[in-house]
Amino acid sequence: MHVLLLKEGRALTTVHAKGRTPVVIPKSPERGADAAARALQAVLVSLEDSKAENIVTIDIAGKSALGDHMVVVSGRSNRHVLAIADHLMTDLKDEGFGNARVEGLDGGDWVLIDTGDIIVHVFRPEIREFYNIEKMWAPDLDEGTLH
Repeated sequence: MHVLLLKEGRALTTVHAKGRTPVVIPKSPERGADAAARALQAVLVSLEDSKAENIVTIDIAGKSALGDHMVVVSGRSNRHVLAIADHLMTDLKDEGFGNARVEGLDGGDWVLIDTGDIIVHVFRPEIREFYNIEKMWAPDLDEGTLH
């Protein structure tokens, strides 16, 4: 076992296994929170630009390992849902956040976009009302959280 010292004086350990040396470097909490905040801002700007409706942001940091924020929005139709998702994926890539994982592009009823820090659900209004995931993640959600 080797011990490496970081600039901050924290020790990291590496373990040798079958000729490989995996190194686990913990992500700085400040850097992670800052990256999540930047990603959330990019997502919200893109959604506003796409005319997404009823934008709700839910802070899930500490509640789930899935990410830091969940954003739920509506599109007026299948076409609008797909256009919002396409525009968001392009904007995220252009802003340097890479390629997000996406599910639901074949139907246009519900598209899930996972950036790692931010999970975005784009629904048609009827589908959103049926699943009502905002109440699942934030049961005390009030109208004040709508953007």
